[in-house]
Amino acid sequence: MSQPITSTLDTEQQKVAGEALRATVIDLIDLSLIAKQAHWNVIGRNFRSVHLALDELVTAARDFTDAAAERATAVGVSPDGRAETVAKESGAVGFPDGWQQDTDVIDGVVRNLTAVIQRLRERIEATEKADPVTQDLFIGFAARLEQLHWMWQAQVATS
Repeated sequence: MSQPITSTLDTEQQKVAGEALRATVIDLIDLSLIAKQAHWNVIGRNFRSVHLALDELVTAARDFTDAAAERATAVGVSPDGRAETVAKESGAVGFPDGWQQDTDVIDGVVRNLTAVIQRLRERIEATEKADPVTQDLFIGFAARLEQLHWMWQAQVATS
């Protein structure tokens, strides 16, 4: 197929930004699916608060997915959010099948957020010179995901 969307970035900038954006779309789709799986299967004393917090995480991940995919398109790179691609390339650590105790859900969410944030921070660095607009988008994602990371940890923290 021809290249229907052109970019204002040069070829190398487009490659760097495009790869970072495509990978971010994949990680964020997986994060939203993991959070939904947890949402449907959480049990335990803190069910309600964990259940509601998972919806908040799903919303953030889906909003960020759309923003990253649209930025990829804007720089002339086709995003790939197919299930096959997500299953093969996601950097999230995953989530088990079946009912999960609320404390295990919290631990799992924290591990997945940690993995996604670490990869996002690598992409922040990679896009610094290639495309500051994409970098700025990633910085915003990281700020919110790190806030959620803190909030999830605080649910089980002890002094």
